[in-house]
Amino acid sequence: MARTPCTDRVVGAILASWRYDISGLYPEMRKDYESHLAECSHCSGRQKFHRSLDATLAVLTSLAVLFFLFALAVLYHIRPLEHVAFKTLGLDISDMYHMLMSAGVAGLVFSLIAFLLVITATPAPTYIGGIAAERAKLLEKRLPDSIKSLRPR
Repeated sequence: MARTPCTDRVVGAILASWRYDISGLYPEMRKDYESHLAECSHCSGRQKFHRSLDATLAVLTSLAVLFFLFALAVLYHIRPLEHVAFKTLGLDISDMYHMLMSAGVAGLVFSLIAFLLVITATPAPTYIGGIAAERAKLLEKRLPDSIKSLRPR
């Protein structure tokens, strides 16, 4: 983040209260804020930090969902802890299996709720979509003219 002070404290305070998200504003209202973000290194640095934080949260919660799905699939298809549960811990095999399955389902539900909260509370989908659109434009520029002519406009 930039260590320089904000060039316009009033606009900077408004942007900070919105977590530097202007994606929900009408284009007419957005012009002043976009120009401030373009000229103020402090606010543009804060905006980049917040967007990277939002994207990181979205990626981490989606990975948690995938990991719990994988754990449930492993528990469903392979019961690797039956021997440990029966011999070492003295537990009944079905009790151990049900305990692990319920913990996996609870973790999956919690991860899904966290993922939905992150996606709805942050502008991460818009930010990630913007990054994808920029990358697509860069790739399109590199395409040969023969392939570009085949694309419908």
